Amino acid sequence: MAWFRYLIYFVAVAFVTWLLTSMEIWSPGSLQLHVVREGDVLGTSEFSPIEIIQPLILAICALLMLWVTRSYPPQRPLAAVFGGLAVVFAIRECDYFLDRYFVDNLWQVLVAISGAFIIAFGYRNRRRLRIALVRIWPSPGLTLLFAGALVLFVFSLLIGHEPLWMSILGDDYQRVFKLALEEFIELIGYFLWLIGAFEYAWQARSMASVEPQHVAQRRREKRRSGSGYS
Repeated sequence: MAWFRYLIYFVAVAFVTWLLTSMEIWSPGSLQLHVVREGDVLGTSEFSPIEIIQPLILAICALLMLWVTRSYPPQRPLAAVFGGLAVVFAIRECDYFLDRYFVDNLWQVLVAISGAFIIAFGYRNRRRLRIALVRIWPSPGLTLLFAGALVLFVFSLLIGHEPLWMSILGDDYQRVFKLALEEFIELIGYFLWLIGAFEYAWQARSMASVEPQHVAQRRREKRRSGSGYS
């Protein structure tokens, strides 16, 4: 029934995208892609419905990864890393509000702390991470997560680079163009992350259903004894 799941993904993404674009067409300015507030010189898109949707998507991704860690222990290290990354991304998406309404540069501190925990956890569990990856690969979910990361960290950053659009548009440049393009590209990346998280959780659930818990437990105990642990 994989085709049915992907049909649901297609319809859901198409509907949300249609709704967002239609909002702006029906009521110009409703997406709030360029809002200037007191003390804000450049203007921001942080109050846009698009920006609000993004942390919600990341929260769902984090919850799905939490579910995997509790439901299928062999994938716990990998799911924990992905869940931690979702939290880091969510903090980054809330940077404007953390800096403006709490403490300046607070988001950077939170990202650094969270990132350090993820790196330390990954290093300490590197063998289990490698085993978890081998057990689930090839994986449509991990492929979509990789594609989403590629859109977010390469395509969005480079295509949304302000000097690029200043060069292309010249005297006609308006910052709202750059913000609108960047936010919609990021939304695509987060949609891919959400679908990837669902598919990863679905695959982990399928693996758990065909592998009895006691079998997985015996396998882990065997690996530990073979490595000199008891």
